[in-house]
Amino acid sequence: MSKSVKRAGISLAAVGVLVAVTAGCQSDGDSKKAAEAPKKAAQQSSPKDARTALQAAYKKTSAAKSAKVTLKMSMPAGATGAAGVGAAGGDLVMSGIQSWDPAAMDMTMSGSAFAQAGKDAPDKIRMVQLDNVMYMDMGTTVSQHMDGKHWMKMDLGALASAAGGGASSQSLTGGAEKQDPAQQLAILTDSPSLKHLGSEQIDGAPAEHYKGTLTVDEMAASNQALDGMSAQDRKKLLDSAKQSGIKGYDTELWINKDGYPVQMNVGITTPQGKISMNAHYSDYGTKVAVTAPPASETFDMAEMMKRAGAGAGGGENA
Repeated sequence: MSKSVKRAGISLAAVGVLVAVTAGCQSDGDSKKAAEAPKKAAQQSSPKDARTALQAAYKKTSAAKSAKVTLKMSMPAGATGAAGVGAAGGDLVMSGIQSWDPAAMDMTMSGSAFAQAGKDAPDKIRMVQLDNVMYMDMGTTVSQHMDGKHWMKMDLGALASAAGGGASSQSLTGGAEKQDPAQQLAILTDSPSLKHLGSEQIDGAPAEHYKGTLTVDEMAASNQALDGMSAQDRKKLLDSAKQSGIKGYDTELWINKDGYPVQMNVGITTPQGKISMNAHYSDYGTKVAVTAPPASETFDMAEMMKRAGAGAGGGENA
């Protein structure tokens, strides 16, 4: 890559926006439909029964390892992206396939959050993920300034180091790339306010509606929190939440007759405000065949950050 970052057509701040809007690789796919669905009159089951149902759903969802997902997300102003770059907030829609074991995804993103990324940002972006590396197709306008390369590579570990070494890769992206429906089920399982609200129609079929809240402090203090997760996964989740500044989760979900969550609405309380993620899931166990773009079509965001720093310090000119 011989051309300067300044001539690349996307500022470092704009790149930060694009990373920030990926936060929440995850949920209002059909939240309006769910909210409007007629509720059946039913007695609420006890928290113990609700917890048992969620634990069973967690085991099935973990074993499925993948699903198709449509995500709608709303971010507050000030939500932080890469290297501490602040985003102005906005809405985001993501649709595609996701695997949580191993971590992988192939999704298309669009939404108002892209508008702040500058005139060269595309209307839609395809994003693929393999383990801890994300690739975003930035389109032909950007490629004209990047030696014909249109895929931006984001090694989350490298970006964490570039941000100062104190931040985890999850804190750079809001933990989106690590979140999945099984994890959200685990979070809700030990909510002290967990309730079963009865049966509703989702996608034309009955689904059981559950709701609860859980703060990070409650999660850390409880001996039963995240029951079903391994101690290592539980620690990673807690560490990620604390490093991201997350204060708590407000979750509603609907579990179908097969025991899988089909709709999940999550509100995440952060210092900047509430992040709303509403997702619709289907086709559990679907094959996720993701390959990295050719190196000849890829430019590295971490390298861009280094060049930007060198340019600022050394008076680099286009």
